[in-house]
Amino acid sequence: MVSCLILSPTAQMIPSPLAAVVFDMDGLLLDTETLYRTALFEACADLGREMADALHLSLVGAPKDAAAALIMAHFGPDFPLLQFDARCRVIFEDLCGAGVGLKPGARDLLAFLKGRGVPRGLATSTARETAEGHLRQAGLFDLLDVLVTRTDVAFGKPHPETYLKAAELLGVDPLRCLALEDSHNGVRAASAAGMATIMVPDMLQPTDEIRSLCIGVVGSLEQVQFALEDCLSVVEK
Repeated sequence: MVSCLILSPTAQMIPSPLAAVVFDMDGLLLDTETLYRTALFEACADLGREMADALHLSLVGAPKDAAAALIMAHFGPDFPLLQFDARCRVIFEDLCGAGVGLKPGARDLLAFLKGRGVPRGLATSTARETAEGHLRQAGLFDLLDVLVTRTDVAFGKPHPETYLKAAELLGVDPLRCLALEDSHNGVRAASAAGMATIMVPDMLQPTDEIRSLCIGVVGSLEQVQFALEDCLSVVEK
C-alpha cells in the first residue's frame, strides 16, 4: 500500500488507493452556516429571547433532534420550540432565495474527483428535501454519487451511521475513504466510522480532541485538492 501526504503528526494518512471521498454539506460545500446563524438570532429576537453565541456554536453540525434538546436545555421548558423552528425556516429560506453560496473550491474539488474517477458521497445532518434542494440550487447535485441525510439514518452525528451509510451505498470500505468536515460533531462521526478525516474549519476551530481525530486541519478545499492531486499522482506513477 502506498501512503500519501502526512497532513498531521497524529499519523493517519490519506488512504491509498483512495476508495471514495465523503463530504459534509453545510459549512463545507455550501456557505450556509452564516445564514443559519442569522436565522437563529433573528428568530430568537422575534420571540423576545436572546440567542447566545455559545449556544449557537454548540448547534453547528448538530442534527435537528440534538439541536432541539440543546435549545430547550438553554431556554427552559416554556420555550416555544415549534414556533421558533417555523420562524427559523422562514428566515433561512428567505436568505437562501437569492442563491446558495459555495465555499471556495467546492465545485472544482468535486469536478476534479469526478474526472479522476474517485466516487463522491455526501453525509449531512440536514433533512433530505432541504439538502437536495440546496445542492440542486448550488449546481452540485449531479457531481455527487450518493447522498445520505438525517432523514436516511436512525442516529445523527456524532454517531457514525451517516458516514457508514454513505460508504455502504458507494460500495466501499470506510477505512479506504477520506471524509471532509467543518464541525466537531462531523469530525467525531467520520472518525468513528473509521474514515481518515480532514477538517476545514468554518464556524468552529478545532480543539485538541478534534485535532487528534483528524489527519489534518486545512484552511480551504483548495488545499484539500492540492493534497489529493499529490496523493493520486503518486498512485498513478
